[in-house]
Amino acid sequence: MTRPTKPLHQTEFVALIAMLAATVAFSIDAMLPALPEIGAALTPNNLNAAQLIITSFVLGMGLGTFFTGPLADRFGRKPVIVCGAVLYVSACALAFIAPTLQTMLLARFLMGLAAAAPRVAAMALVRDVYSGRDMARIMSFVMLVFALVPALAPSLGAVIIDLAGWRAVFIAFASFTSLAALWLTLRQPETLKPENRRPLSFKALAAATAEVFAHPTVRLSIFVQTLSFGMLFSVLSSTQQVFDETYGQGDTFHLWFGGIAILAATSSVVNARLVGRLGMRKIIKAMFLAQSIASLLIIGIDLLHLPNHIELLFYAVWTTTVFFQAGLTIGNLNALALEPMGHIAGSAASIITAISTIGAVIIAVPIGLSFNGTPFPLAIGCFICAVLAFWLTSKIRRDSDEG
Repeated sequence: MTRPTKPLHQTEFVALIAMLAATVAFSIDAMLPALPEIGAALTPNNLNAAQLIITSFVLGMGLGTFFTGPLADRFGRKPVIVCGAVLYVSACALAFIAPTLQTMLLARFLMGLAAAAPRVAAMALVRDVYSGRDMARIMSFVMLVFALVPALAPSLGAVIIDLAGWRAVFIAFASFTSLAALWLTLRQPETLKPENRRPLSFKALAAATAEVFAHPTVRLSIFVQTLSFGMLFSVLSSTQQVFDETYGQGDTFHLWFGGIAILAATSSVVNARLVGRLGMRKIIKAMFLAQSIASLLIIGIDLLHLPNHIELLFYAVWTTTVFFQAGLTIGNLNALALEPMGHIAGSAASIITAISTIGAVIIAVPIGLSFNGTPFPLAIGCFICAVLAFWLTSKIRRDSDEG
């Protein structure tokens, strides 16, 4: 097979990168409608354990993020993405035949590990091809498409489950990734030139990790980002159960989630308009303060035992605030963390994302497993995370600050 050498037209390039980047969101959000059936089939005596299908994927993705950056710098972007796709499809096959929850969790962990490849290497591919304003414009188009995936994926998952059962979701995952990898292989040239490839050095990765944690601004930004991700993954893990078991909206959950995702996607537009005027830290602090108040409000509403249809509306609004807050904090926290790390930006980005993702899973698992038929444990967990994040953000200082 002849290797492609001609650069893709910008429209096709954006579509390809968006499809690669969508792997993570599709793998999480299309899974949500299947959780009740998977729980009933694989862990009928402990339905809450089905939530681990989400967090095991996130854990694998966080761990994989440590290594995919250095691997992509050593072997090239395409080989890493294609190898990741092979592992992903293999893991989907294991999930499809999984007879127990333990096997399913292993398969989901491997899927997450593999999904780290397009998550990291695709962004590196963009940096290879474009720079400056052109890169920013490309990334804005990619993020626009990426933002639509959480809105559509649960509905697509629900349709697949209705037509062919929950195991068929893994066929859809494998088909999606195979198509993206084939498209990349046939159409996209390798963008990392041989002379720019760097040797794979775990010693250098360890040194970069030590440097990241030695800097107080970066360290605090990682802790705060971990709390923000922790709230996000806690809600992702539990929200299907809340809509279904608490409010009786299991059949329409995908529609509720789609609407929430569309509203939350506007956070990127809001951030773009405000960050230049207010600065990153003010936005981050304001969002965590607002999230603390919103979580305290939903706790109070749960204690009042209002009619279900009223509680449902408040819960849907609160869930939107959690996703909206993530949209206005995570990107800004990344920027704050990377600002002093320009000399090792690539390695630092992988380390920061990996550590905050893994830390978030440690937070999200106990919160999710504490579900008791109400949103109370989830709201309590998010309230604690939001208060801690607000306090830690107040201690973040940039190198450019006086004093």
